[in-house]
Amino acid sequence: MSTETQTETIDRGIVERLRASPFLSQLLSNRLAITGIVIIVGVILLAIYARITYDLSDLMATQFGTNPSEAAPSAAYPFGTDGQARDIFPRVMYGAWYAVLYGTVTVVASTFLGVSLGIVAAYYGDLTDNVIMRTMDVLLSFPSLLLALALVTIFPEELGLWRAVGALTLVYTPRFARVVRGAALKVLEDEYTDATKALGATDPRLLIRHVLPNCLAPITVQSTLNYGLAIIDIAALSFLGFGASPGEPTWGMMLSNGVEFGLFSGAWWWSFFPGLLLALTVLGFNLLGDGMRDALDPRMRETVD
Repeated sequence: MSTETQTETIDRGIVERLRASPFLSQLLSNRLAITGIVIIVGVILLAIYARITYDLSDLMATQFGTNPSEAAPSAAYPFGTDGQARDIFPRVMYGAWYAVLYGTVTVVASTFLGVSLGIVAAYYGDLTDNVIMRTMDVLLSFPSLLLALALVTIFPEELGLWRAVGALTLVYTPRFARVVRGAALKVLEDEYTDATKALGATDPRLLIRHVLPNCLAPITVQSTLNYGLAIIDIAALSFLGFGASPGEPTWGMMLSNGVEFGLFSGAWWWSFFPGLLLALTVLGFNLLGDGMRDALDPRMRETVD
């Protein structure tokens, strides 16, 4: 059999397995989930296009003498201009890059920390479990945004939006830890985990090779739902003046400037278009997360926040 034929056979096998997957068939039959996927793909493509096309320094600089100041939306300026004569359209598009970049880092970091702590707490139990989960309970006892505001002041201002990422990572970690601990406890009750350990498997091997793969369903759903939450919380922190530097084209900063300087003067477009893109992006992740939850296991409505 030639190499080309072997590759063809492997590709065909992968496609057939994907078609036979009950998860994918259930997910793709959910119109709301498909809508969420379309929105998310659109935002990601928009973010990549903006990052490649526009220069950040040009977007942050004032454009007096080049563009009219506070111009209403028109053919020349689809989203209008702000008080610094900056075209809002490319700034809103570049804001998608900020949302995707910092949202991804926040979710990945909090997922890693939460999953690690949750699995360790479930496996070792006793004192380890109590110390980890009581710490998580303390963090969960505070409102998310209030805790993030308190934590963001710990980091130096020079870090910019990375301060918000660090604070939100600590805020989201307990949610993953609690969900993963519950799922891991159920997996550890199965007899095959005892058999694997009896055969000489080390603790890391048992947790990574056998426990973690069986906890991926709630982890995936929680990550997707937290993605939208991370984007809106980063925008909220920027809106309140924590994170983004003045002039940075983040959705939260544009909303703040629009409310403070544009809304009361009748320049509604300053805040309308960044808010619209923010709402659509969060909606996309929420729709996909709900669809994935229903496709993986409808009973997870009771498990995942």
